[in-house]
Amino acid sequence: MREALVWLQTVLGKGTGDTAQSWSEALLGSLNFWGLLEGTHLLTLVLFAGTIFVVDLRLLGVTFRRTPVSVVSDKILPLTVAGFVILIATGLALFFAKPLVYYHNIWFRAKLVFLVLAMLNIVVFHTRVQKNQAAWDTLATPPRMAQVSAVLSLVSWLLVIAMGRFIPYNWFDCGKPIPHVVNVLQDCKTSEHGAVDAQDMVKLAPNSGAAKPQGAAQ
Repeated sequence: MREALVWLQTVLGKGTGDTAQSWSEALLGSLNFWGLLEGTHLLTLVLFAGTIFVVDLRLLGVTFRRTPVSVVSDKILPLTVAGFVILIATGLALFFAKPLVYYHNIWFRAKLVFLVLAMLNIVVFHTRVQKNQAAWDTLATPPRMAQVSAVLSLVSWLLVIAMGRFIPYNWFDCGKPIPHVVNVLQDCKTSEHGAVDAQDMVKLAPNSGAAKPQGAAQ
């Protein structure tokens, strides 16, 4: 997997000159396009998550209690789909610019896990929970299964957003003294910076409580 990402970041589209850049490197080093891409991704995330949260809150009986769930969903669905398409496109472009950085980032990996869970929840909702929607569509408070699905949706998407916002921070960069489990989870051993376990650094640190030599000043 990492070999493919190395090729993607450093080889694909690269010319023959000494200053030639791969397409990935050119995208990351672009003057304005990178910022525009990142900004679009964040704004679209607000649109996508916001429309999902509106439906989830209706399923919980918090908002639009007098409006059928189907009406709320049908009105918002086009915005959700449009936001999702743009979100995926910009997200893939951002990953293309720094594939190795993301590959060795624990927050990015956690984001993917919660993203999968969120998508699975959507599938379960549409294939099972929504089967008898006609029976509770107009209820102010939908049945428990619909509410559970809404809670799972809210939590999973909030975690996706939170993990995404943590990605830029370098708390757990490979090559720094970090917990062993984090080194393993983000595969630091294969990165260019290597894996440095914080526990090992503590063991190598000089013993601050060592006895002073005889005759030393008190």
